[in-house]
Amino acid sequence: MTPERQQRILDMLNKRQVDLTVCMEGVHKPHNLSAVVRTCDAIGVNDVHAVWKNETMRLGGGTALGSQNWVNLHNYSSTKDAITRLKEQGMQVLVTNLSDTAIDFREVDYTKPTAIILGQEKFGASDEALAMADQDIVIPMVGMVQSLNVSVACAVTLYEAQRQRQAAGMYDSPSDLSHEERNKVLFEGGHPIFAQACIRKGLPYPEIDDNGEIIASDDWWKKMQMTKESWQDIDE
Repeated sequence: MTPERQQRILDMLNKRQVDLTVCMEGVHKPHNLSAVVRTCDAIGVNDVHAVWKNETMRLGGGTALGSQNWVNLHNYSSTKDAITRLKEQGMQVLVTNLSDTAIDFREVDYTKPTAIILGQEKFGASDEALAMADQDIVIPMVGMVQSLNVSVACAVTLYEAQRQRQAAGMYDSPSDLSHEERNKVLFEGGHPIFAQACIRKGLPYPEIDDNGEIIASDDWWKKMQMTKESWQDIDE
C-alpha cells in the first residue's frame, strides 16, 4: 500500500459518521440500491441497513462505483427487526412520508444519532415503519409531482445532515470507529489480494502498522503461501 493510498483511507475513516445511517425498506431496483450506497459513502455514512421483501437483490456495481467496498451493509428480513436494532443504538428514526404530522426535513436536528428510513419505490414506507418511526419528514416540492426518486431523496436529506454536522464540527475530529473496524478497512483497502486470500483460506486479518505494512507471524505468512489442506504440519 502506498503512503498516499493509506493517507486517503485514513482521512476517509476519520470522517466516518458512525451515528448517521439509512435503512432501505424494500427498495428493490438495483440502480437505486447502488446510488443510495454511493451517496452514503460520499457523506461519510459507515453502515447502511436494508430490509428485503421476499426477494434477493444485489448492488449494481456500475452505479455504486466500488462504494459498496467501503460501506457496511446490514441485512434484515423484517422491518421490526431493523428499526428495533436502530433504536437500540440510540438513533432517532425518521421516515420519508407525506402526512399531516410530517415536518420539513430541514427542521430536524441531524447532529443527533439519526437513522432515515427510505420506503419502497412504488408504495413508500410500510405501515409498520410509519408506526415505529419517531418522526415523518417531507422534502417540499412545488411542481406537479409529489415525490422524488428514492435515491435522490436520500441524497437531499443526507446532504442536509452533512451540512449541520460540518457546522457543528463533527467532521473535524477522528470518528468513533473501533480499532478493529479501522484495521479491517485498511487491510481490505490496502491489501485486497491478501484480504481475498484470508477470506478464501479462513485466516484472520493481520494488524496494519502506521506505514500501511502487514504485521503478521511467521505462521500466518506460511499459511498464506500454502493451501489450507497443507496446514496440518504447521498446526501440529
